[in-house]
Amino acid sequence: MARRVVVALLAPVRWAPPGIDPTQWRTALAEDVVDLLATLNEVDTAVAVTAADRWLAEAVRWPGTTVYEVPEPTPNAVFAAVVAGPGPAAEGSGPGAEGLGPAAEGRYEQVAVIAADAPDLPGLTVGKLLRPLTSRPVALAPVDGAVPGLLGVAARLPVPAWLPPLDLDATVPAAVRATAPRPGDLAVTPSWHRLRGPADLARLDPALDGWENTRALLAGTGQTS
Repeated sequence: MARRVVVALLAPVRWAPPGIDPTQWRTALAEDVVDLLATLNEVDTAVAVTAADRWLAEAVRWPGTTVYEVPEPTPNAVFAAVVAGPGPAAEGSGPGAEGLGPAAEGRYEQVAVIAADAPDLPGLTVGKLLRPLTSRPVALAPVDGAVPGLLGVAARLPVPAWLPPLDLDATVPAAVRATAPRPGDLAVTPSWHRLRGPADLARLDPALDGWENTRALLAGTGQTS
């Protein structure tokens, strides 16, 4: 079994529903995603933040969850941080993880980075993002609908040199495929929605388990039940 880590990238959230404090909204989204990742089997889980957002990582992480501080909230920065290992301020998710530096390279063989504004994300969707890495170096899960952006990206380590800079809010799979030596080097896995605007609220399914924190905030404003 490959050594894998799934990282919630707690990037800034650009939109919040009317009547909800943006900081509370961002925290609820992040907490629901982190809670979902913590239930996954056969992977380690972690969060990644910039130094300015360390407070959010501390607010939502589970005990023992590794926190990666990154210079910018991008998947590429997360990949580099995972290879380097968490710094002295991180709390490790496994024996000896706290305070690891460059010697941590090789600890993981596969890394997935997930956007932190998909609170009702099914664990199965994350599993489908990781599955192609048995035969492909990179996999992308696009955002659901005819909009740019990614739900997540997964890669085998070391990350291939052809992988371009990725922006979870703007990158589309076709642009990444164009940089690959062979089209088959990139797998595109099932999409899922993120909460980036008013229209996305209609995609939430109250019948789905989970996303309690987001659900509670929306229920308080009458935007869901």
